[in-house]
Amino acid sequence: MQLPVQSQSTIYAEPWEASATAADLAAVARAADRAGFGYVATCDHVAIPRRLAGPMSTVWYDPVATLSFLAGVTEHVRLLSHVAILGLRHPLISAKQYATLDHLSGGRLILGVGAGHVQEEFEILGVDFARRGAVLDETLDALRAALGPEEYPEFEGELFSFKDLGQLPRPVQERIPVWVGGSSPAAVRRAAVRGDGWLPQGDPRDRLPAQIARIGELRAEAGVAGPMEIGAITEALYVGEPGWDTGRRTLTGKPEALAESLREYKALGVDQIQVRFRSRDRAELVDQITAFGAEVAPHLNDQPLRLVTGD
Repeated sequence: MQLPVQSQSTIYAEPWEASATAADLAAVARAADRAGFGYVATCDHVAIPRRLAGPMSTVWYDPVATLSFLAGVTEHVRLLSHVAILGLRHPLISAKQYATLDHLSGGRLILGVGAGHVQEEFEILGVDFARRGAVLDETLDALRAALGPEEYPEFEGELFSFKDLGQLPRPVQERIPVWVGGSSPAAVRRAAVRGDGWLPQGDPRDRLPAQIARIGELRAEAGVAGPMEIGAITEALYVGEPGWDTGRRTLTGKPEALAESLREYKALGVDQIQVRFRSRDRAELVDQITAFGAEVAPHLNDQPLRLVTGD
């Protein structure tokens, strides 16, 4: 779930989220946990400039603090940063934060990462915005070492170098999965070469096959083996007949019809889908999550496709 409340861009936030509380956030995460969804997710921005505050808002919860809070109120659902702008932080800082989160949650972290797009954030933190892609690439390489099993990880790169510095606790997972977000050519290449998964940024269904094929080509060229999680963000959903205007692009209807539409993603080469529900308040969103888990998911059980839910 790209959770509600924790980020409130006008592109996707519902009006009720503006006055929502931590209790609302926790209730939605618990509903997803009970319904058997794959992950809940939070976004990442340090500070929003005035020029972007209108469409983006300035409501962006810190991902590590938020996911740690949610780890304490859930039991099974995985915890995804979608996406962490790792280039804004030294890799040892990110390693300390996310290793601790994985440790405290019992190994439920998925590290979603992205290059970022707000120039002022980089400038105020002294990071070269123009080189953010290269910074992220080396940061990911450094994090592979820093999030590994060694108490004293070592890395030598152009921007970062460390050794003989111990960090405990270590992550529970032997290898924390790294999913790379973004649909630009650079992001797709980064996902293919450095990622364990890909999180497209709003690609419609008809664009996915070409992007997925490109990832396969790039992995083959780079000699990268191992599993690759391909994700997709679905259209907005509403289980049943809403009785209110949910927008012309929202998929609504009976559970069987929704499941039939969602099964198409598997045929496109997608491994996991992130779904977003329209809602007018917390109770309606919780009801939608519950209905999806109970009434739609059973129609997908014959398909090797894992379900997640997003705001």
